[in-house]
Amino acid sequence: MEKTFLIIAEYGIHARPATRLVNEAMKYESEILMESMGKTVNLKSIMGVMSLGIYRGENVKIKITGPDQEKAMEGIVNFLTSEGLGSLV
Repeated sequence: MEKTFLIIAEYGIHARPATRLVNEAMKYESEILMESMGKTVNLKSIMGVMSLGIYRGENVKIKITGPDQEKAMEGIVNFLTSEGLGSLV
């Protein structure tokens, strides 16, 4: 399953929110990938997420596969929207 988000946070996804996003992803057993600008990384890797250099106005795609994918997607969607980082496209 996958969803696309528009990044709306003023400073994009910088170190602090990226760390909290990775911590959210770590709660789930499923594989969670984040894609931006044609590059895909494991959302459970802070170095991977930081390497994307995600700025405001960019679209990111979250792809989740695994036994708890619905719960994981719900958690990631809730995190990105409640923290004001992104909105569903």
